[in-house]
Amino acid sequence: MNREEKHEIVQALSEQIKEYGNFYITDTANLTVAKVNAIRRKFFDNGISIQVAKNSLIRKAMEAAGVEAPELAEALKGSSTILFSTVANAPAKLIKELRKTGDKPVLKGAYIDTAVFVGDKQLDALASLKSKEELVGDIIGLLQSPAKNVLSALQSGGTTIAGLVKTLQERG
Repeated sequence: MNREEKHEIVQALSEQIKEYGNFYITDTANLTVAKVNAIRRKFFDNGISIQVAKNSLIRKAMEAAGVEAPELAEALKGSSTILFSTVANAPAKLIKELRKTGDKPVLKGAYIDTAVFVGDKQLDALASLKSKEELVGDIIGLLQSPAKNVLSALQSGGTTIAGLVKTLQERG
């Protein structure tokens, strides 16, 4: 691979890092071709982009994209596969599912909206992260809850202030 090809790979990886904002680095070494193809298909089906690259090129792409994560750069040893997804927890959930049938892929680290997770032990924490849509839904639900209590109290017949206060107190 010549210098220009390396530069193109670094540039492409850097653009993907900027575009997605989330990426995972995993180890898929020593898997059969059939197993790697099956893993690639599952990632593709779940909207996750997967690419194998040299550690030095991933490190340079991270620098070019402005990712300041020295602990993640230190995790770049051995064979590395980089995963990109717009949904922060999607790769972690899929890795956990794949691990039910084997010991790979192994999570080396992840970068989620400026937060850095290093090591395979972080897989459960990453899988339990809520997506942006889930968080927005939770916030809307919390904001609607007090309004629903007031409307419910008004509809229950306690239309006077004293009746409204009493009804709200009873509901907690």
